[in-house]
Amino acid sequence: MFVEMKVFGLALDETTKMPLIILKDKEEKYVLPIWIGALEAMSISIPLNDVKMPRPLTHDLFLNTIKEMGGVLEEIQITELKESTYFAKLIIKKGENCLSIDSRPSDAIALALRAKVRIMVKEDILLEVKHLVEENRQEVLKDEESKKWSEILAKYDLDLTKYKM
Repeated sequence: MFVEMKVFGLALDETTKMPLIILKDKEEKYVLPIWIGALEAMSISIPLNDVKMPRPLTHDLFLNTIKEMGGVLEEIQITELKESTYFAKLIIKKGENCLSIDSRPSDAIALALRAKVRIMVKEDILLEVKHLVEENRQEVLKDEESKKWSEILAKYDLDLTKYKM
């Protein structure tokens, strides 16, 4: 089963200084961070910030090519997590045929944002990532003050601090 996700934002990992894209589902039950390269972050930030380029960039060119060949990008799917690497597919419909093309998630997301199509993630991946996050979570402070901060942070609206590249 797949879960539809939206781009929550782009951020910079404080530890590695690498950009990451953060996906969330509508109910905010799942969060999926994906570390990406700087060029990929730039390509994703263009449609996120509705920047119009004078000439087509690589992802624009690819979508134009799909269209000129009679196809349409239906959705993208993040299908697998293997050895800390995500795998994705472009789902392209051409007439009665449906093509599934291997892609890096960052490229697939850049295309999905430009084409305004769904970003789908296998629920198994989301459950695995959620489990890993919960497994590695540690309570550092255990006094009453830290509990108050935990309650405040639990109610904190991350949309107010959203960072886009």
